[in-house]
Amino acid sequence: MRRASRSPTRNIAEGYGRYHFQENIQFCRQSRGSLFELIDDLITAKDEGYITEQEYNEARAKINIALRLLNGYINYLERAKKQQLTNNK
Repeated sequence: MRRASRSPTRNIAEGYGRYHFQENIQFCRQSRGSLFELIDDLITAKDEGYITEQEYNEARAKINIALRLLNGYINYLERAKKQQLTNNK
């Protein structure tokens, strides 16, 4: 779970370093996938009794915030990509 929790930010950073909208978007999508993997890990941890329902709910709330922010960033990148394509015509 530690590695999974660090993966989203690492993917965002790597995508940002690519300097191309499409690559950045792809890495953000991978980041989103990592967040869903983390949700799966949380479900397993709760089911196995490693974390409480309250801990699960708190972590899910944080992940949901991260997903909303990430989806907003992806939408921004897609709009910026379209704007760049329009300006280059």
